[in-house]
Formats: sequence, C-alpha cells, structure tokens
Amino acid sequence: MDRRQRKTREAIFSAFIGLLSEKEFGQITVGEIIEKADVGRATFYAHFETKDFLLKELCEELFCHILDASGKESCGHSHIFACDAPDSVFLHLFQHLLKNDNNILLLLSGQNNELFLQYFQEKLRQLVVDHLPQFAQRKNRCLPESFWIDHIASTFVQTLRWWLANGMAESPQTITEYFYMAV
Repeated sequence: MDRRQRKTREAIFSAFIGLLSEKEFGQITVGEIIEKADVGRATFYAHFETKDFLLKELCEELFCHILDASGKESCGHSHIFACDAPDSVFLHLFQHLLKNDNNILLLLSGQNNELFLQYFQEKLRQLVVDHLPQFAQRKNRCLPESFWIDHIASTFVQTLRWWLANGMAESPQTITEYFYMAV
C-alpha cells in the first residue's frame, strides 16, 4: 500500500471512529463516513466493500497491532493503535480496551456489538492459537484442540464482558490474571 492509499485509509478509519463517538454503528451511513473523511464513494469502496467490512478491518487493525508488537508477525504498515507493548498479548489487549483506543468500547458495548464481537472472537481465536503453549499445562489431554481454543477465546470474551459490566474497576493486570485463572 503506498503512502496516498495509507492516508486515505487512515482518513476513513478516523471518520468512522469519530462517528462512533457520536452515534451507534447501525445509525452510521457510508455517506456520512465519506463526507467526514472527505473522500469519494468510489474511493471508500476501493478500500472497503461495505460498512461492515470497515468494522471488520478496524478489528483486524487492533489485532494486527498486537501481533506486530509481540513480534509474532508483521502486517507491514503503520497502525492506528500505538503503545508500549507488555509481554502478555492478552494484557496488551486489555490495556487498549481500558484506554478506549479509537472508541473501541463503543463497539463492544453498543447495541450492534454482536457483529464486532463476531469479528473480535475470530481474531481472538487466531491469537489464542499463536499463544497456545501458554495454556498447555491447563489443558486436559482428552479435550480436542479446537474445543480448547474456543474455550479460551470464549473465556476471554466473557471476562471482557464482566469487566465492562462492572465498570472496568480492575486494572488490566488484574483482569488479565482473572482471565488466566479462569482458563
């Protein structure tokens, strides 16, 4: 992706994130996004097939940043998320959620969060697979690996939901410890 394409993509992300701070995902139109990003409709569709795909890409961006920061892979571009990454990718994720980077909490707590949670859980499964050795001692040998992966990802999502429902009173370090204890 060249510099111009990257800037256009970042402008669309920025406009979308700005609109998320004003209204629910389902109320945002592509027209509003392109107006706020100051790009044409064809330009928007050259980057994102639909508004749902833009939402999916925002989730991809978060997980790509976390994987890049952990040194596990490189997505080959600059990210809309920035930080000093801790050793634990799960702690890293909770830290971004606490900071509410790019209004990500609006996606998790909004009326239309199921679509984002679906994308989020898909990426979370990949993250779990990449860090499966971390959980090896806890796994019962009789469990199929795919069940174990889904269990860990679901436990993370439920831990996150509980944390949000309780006002995020615990620190990211504490909630990460709770997650590890629950797996």
